[in-house]
Amino acid sequence: MIDIAVLNKLNAPTREERIANLKEVLKDTVFPPMVLQYINNHIHTTYSFSPYSPTAAVYAARMEGLCTAGIIDHDSISGAEEFLEAAKLVDMPVTIGMEARVSMEGTRLEGRRTNNPDQVGVSYMTIQGVPHDKIATLTEFFRPYQQARHERNRKMIAKINALLPSMDLDYDRDVLPLSMAAENGGVTERHLMYALAKKLTQQVGKGEGMVKKLSEMGLNLSEKQTAQMMDTEYPFYEYDLLGILKSAFVPQIFIDATDECPKLKDMVKLCADVDAFLCYAYLGDVGNSVTGDKKAQKFEDDYLDDVFECLKEEGVKSVTYMPTRNTPEQLQRLRGLCDQYGMFQVSGEDINSPRQSFVIKAMENPLFANLIDATWRLIEHENR
Repeated sequence: MIDIAVLNKLNAPTREERIANLKEVLKDTVFPPMVLQYINNHIHTTYSFSPYSPTAAVYAARMEGLCTAGIIDHDSISGAEEFLEAAKLVDMPVTIGMEARVSMEGTRLEGRRTNNPDQVGVSYMTIQGVPHDKIATLTEFFRPYQQARHERNRKMIAKINALLPSMDLDYDRDVLPLSMAAENGGVTERHLMYALAKKLTQQVGKGEGMVKKLSEMGLNLSEKQTAQMMDTEYPFYEYDLLGILKSAFVPQIFIDATDECPKLKDMVKLCADVDAFLCYAYLGDVGNSVTGDKKAQKFEDDYLDDVFECLKEEGVKSVTYMPTRNTPEQLQRLRGLCDQYGMFQVSGEDINSPRQSFVIKAMENPLFANLIDATWRLIEHENR
């Protein structure tokens, strides 16, 4: 995490202020050398959910030694132009894209769980290597889907209030101001939980009071979670609280996404029209979590061959995955299928919380050199 004072400047309310502040900050900044293996094409910003504005994300990535970085936000590409502008100032090549949940209705994966922990028949996919003159096209395409998501979010807020009447959350008052919705940013379940976290902190404070309140709400905190709730000086206290609340309450209030998920055939056509890469995001079954932070759950591994057959049938030609999140056996199988089906392989690991490092250490393994090459291909593609 970069210096908090710098972060606050780079998270100023408007894009113009953020860029102006970056120019000032750079006068006194000495960046570390770039590491050629350090790439990350999946950095979330405040245009979905993240402690980093697009400007702050670029600065933080460069400060950790990344030689290139990529913006990916949920249902939105509205932070991309700022990301590009900031990247030019720090002299770092970048790539732009976005992420969406896609309905698999009408395909062989209809009604089956793939890479979505919350819902069957809906798959996460990324749009990457977006030509810079097509940003507005994507924004217009996703506008009605964003509106549909707002409607579902309002219903989930009602469910939170039914579960926890004393919270009295209001979507317009408590949630939207935490987002960039006014500038076509995405609003996710994390925003709902963040609003709940802020309301809880207002009501009971931090430390002992919060631990007691969470216990009264039926939550059994781990030793690590209790320590986080007792750390009243941590500047991102509500982010830790959000993580606790998300695990406990999202399953209780979740409503299946329908109208906000474009059909796969429409996504394939969109990406062909804008000349971008539509990528299926491989998740893989979680047994003993490689990263230690995921609960055991079955995803697409039992029928991964079927997933690739579906991608081939529907015209999806790229796969993105996260080497740190999977076992060597999963990665070997996945990469073999990518080769067999002629899939373009892309990588990136979600950055959406302050405790995460932007660095993907797995990229130091020569096995993944193709993913570094792919990043430069994305950058070259979108700058043609």
